[in-house]
Amino acid sequence: MSATSASEPVRAALRVSGRRLSYLDSGAPGPLLLALHGHFAEARTFTPLARQLAPHWRVVALDQRGHGRSDRPPDFSREGYVEDAAALLRHLGGPGPAVVLGHSLGGVNAYHLAFRHPRLVRALIVEDIGAEVDGDLSFCLAWPHRAPTRAALLEALGGSAPHLTDAVREYADGWGLAFRPQDMAASQRGLNGDHWRAWLGSGCPALLLRGTRSAVLSAGHARAMAAARPRTRLVELPTGHTVHATDPERFAAAVRTFLTFLDGMPPQPHNRLPPARPAR
Repeated sequence: MSATSASEPVRAALRVSGRRLSYLDSGAPGPLLLALHGHFAEARTFTPLARQLAPHWRVVALDQRGHGRSDRPPDFSREGYVEDAAALLRHLGGPGPAVVLGHSLGGVNAYHLAFRHPRLVRALIVEDIGAEVDGDLSFCLAWPHRAPTRAALLEALGGSAPHLTDAVREYADGWGLAFRPQDMAASQRGLNGDHWRAWLGSGCPALLLRGTRSAVLSAGHARAMAAARPRTRLVELPTGHTVHATDPERFAAAVRTFLTFLDGMPPQPHNRLPPARPAR
């Protein structure tokens, strides 16, 4: 089965604490790879990757809380995001732990998941996010709640519009986004801070992917992350922050290469004590 002949992922859902969590499942017969998107995005951002990895990997991509077709939660805490992902992995079951891939927000959630639930995570793929985060999404608070037409909404979104097409929806009262901008700003505030303990606190193999033109993850910080954590590879591609969308072919090739070598890596230690945090 080639990437071009792979069927489209199937939409499914589960309920966690009374909330709906929606996800896309490629249904491939291979081992499980859980994909977690960044702010403003949703599960279908990883559909091209699912096609590229079929049929050797089953890619399940989650609409994280408050994004896509998943319900709005009471909070956007790290614990909440992580427990959602853990609940999905338990729901999916399977013969063993999953590879977990995350972009930006999803990358931090991925390595926190490996830290808190090491038996659920076989390996990590972290796309363009650091162990220290300091971002500001307050600019999105100016985006309209509704617009009379799709064209009017895209015009109001300005330069951000090309990055938000997956999130555009038609509602009974007009056109809007699949998320609330105030939620995204709150989620980013909760994401900001020092995450070194979680990054260094798991022992599974990891691939750290960085865009060389990224304004989010610097070269120096990425190299410090890779040097400080055993069994971590750093791969840099000539893109900005959204590596998987800007250069899907080379992104998929880097992921595939990492996955190919996983079987030759020794078993991971569970719950090891994190080494000392690198000095700035």
